[in-house]
Amino acid sequence: MNFFRKFSSQPHFSKITKRSFNSFKFPGDSLDPPHIHGIHVFHCPDAVGIVAKLSECIASRGGNILGADVFVPEKKHVFYSRSEFAFDPSKWSREQMDEDFGKIAKTFNALKSVVRVPDIDQKYKIAVFASKQDHCLVDLLHAWQDGKLPVDITRVISNHDRHPDSHVMRFLERQRIPYHFVKPIAGDRREEEILDLVQDTDFLVLARYMQILSGDFLKRYGKDIINIHHGLLPSFKGGNPSRQAFNCGVKLIGATTHFVTEELDAGPIIEQMVERVSHRDNFRTFVQKSENLEKQCLSKAIRYYCELRVLPFVENKTVVF
Repeated sequence: MNFFRKFSSQPHFSKITKRSFNSFKFPGDSLDPPHIHGIHVFHCPDAVGIVAKLSECIASRGGNILGADVFVPEKKHVFYSRSEFAFDPSKWSREQMDEDFGKIAKTFNALKSVVRVPDIDQKYKIAVFASKQDHCLVDLLHAWQDGKLPVDITRVISNHDRHPDSHVMRFLERQRIPYHFVKPIAGDRREEEILDLVQDTDFLVLARYMQILSGDFLKRYGKDIINIHHGLLPSFKGGNPSRQAFNCGVKLIGATTHFVTEELDAGPIIEQMVERVSHRDNFRTFVQKSENLEKQCLSKAIRYYCELRVLPFVENKTVVF
């Protein structure tokens, strides 16, 4: 699933909620709600009748739309939608569902039409990259263990060699998640070796990975990469940005998740979170608040991505339903 497509427009949002996207019921249909949920996202040139066709598709198979969002940019010929629906898999097979939505995609020359059924489809496989800081990595591992993230973590890759008796290494050993220490050597980022490790993944997550991935790596991997960093950029670049910000007496801190592009920390933004700090914060509480924001922001972005809430808009913007 590749995120990047280029558009040129100014956004204007309109939202269609549950009441305006109700599916039809036919005589004799059971009133009992189907028990499997599906998600469909659609991105195509704007045209009359798209909503009606999507609704009719779901209703004709006995499904029921639970909610939907639509975004049509002002004065631009582009349409986006995301629908959640319930259905009975005995009446609408997974294969038939792909075929049905595929026909609509052809009708409207869709740029993107993706269906996901979380209870049936395989979870996204990801690799998590991390350096010395553990807070984001540990948070993801525990969320994964508790079933709060809809992903399978296939491996952890790091340019930092952790002690075998550390909390992270003991956790990975218990859960049988491979840990790969890939140390750059004399200017060699060892990206060839890293590419071999991530070929079976659906996307990558940089959990405070303090090493730049080259443009060649991004092109050869060819899939999305999600990064997290503190929300103080472009201010306080370089080493120890938290100390720089604390010493400057900032009153607002934050975290940003975005897609990785060749331009450092400048990819399309998925999520941002902020929190106020004050003169009453010492450096320890300042850092704690900052790290908590980073953990929350990264987890939220991963969930959004897996739930098909993130779509490309203009060159450096996203639609996030």
